[in-house]
Amino acid sequence: MRRALITGGCSGLGAAAAERLSRDGLDVVTVDLQPGADLRLDVSDDAAVAAAAARVGAVDVVVNSAGIVGANAPLVETTADDWERVLRVNVLGTVATMRAFVPGMVERGWGRVVNLASMAGKDGNPGLSAYSASKAAVIALTKSAGKELARTGVLVNAVAPAVIATPMNAETSPEVLAHITGLIPMGRVGRADEVAELIAWLASDRVSFSTGAVYDISGGRAVY
Repeated sequence: MRRALITGGCSGLGAAAAERLSRDGLDVVTVDLQPGADLRLDVSDDAAVAAAAARVGAVDVVVNSAGIVGANAPLVETTADDWERVLRVNVLGTVATMRAFVPGMVERGWGRVVNLASMAGKDGNPGLSAYSASKAAVIALTKSAGKELARTGVLVNAVAPAVIATPMNAETSPEVLAHITGLIPMGRVGRADEVAELIAWLASDRVSFSTGAVYDISGGRAVY
């Protein structure tokens, strides 16, 4: 049985992915700071992630879903602390998890990494400069790692959702949420289970000739 580790696995897209991968027969390990996680862990703590990897053992699939929105404010009103907090979780947390688990996948000759980016990382959402920049970094990280690992059997891809009905968006100001929802041609927000279906495909043998790619799931928002 393959094992999947899902950061941010107790809510939102992480929880939906955990449920969907479990239905595919994977042994799912959820990582979160929330109660109920299989592993209580702050992904921005590099040493703690490395120690946890030693305890967890072999993992075949990593879904990096842990993330925070951060400050809802114009760029000039943000602080260095605002930026550091978002980048530590959204970027360095993803890096730490990949550094901890990818070497084992390479050694075994098979692995799947699915990084949760965002349409914000492509378009840039006003009032969410730190979040947008962090998700752009996740996209570039995915492309770089995908190329590095292309001949190892380990595939690294990203998913870029538009607005999805998750607890994370409860922290987004109504004005910002209305703006980014209004950009979706389908005229609605997405559902977590819809994103989980895409994650499940990217975490499986069903994908074999895609790495370093970014898959929009945006209700038609992407126009480039």
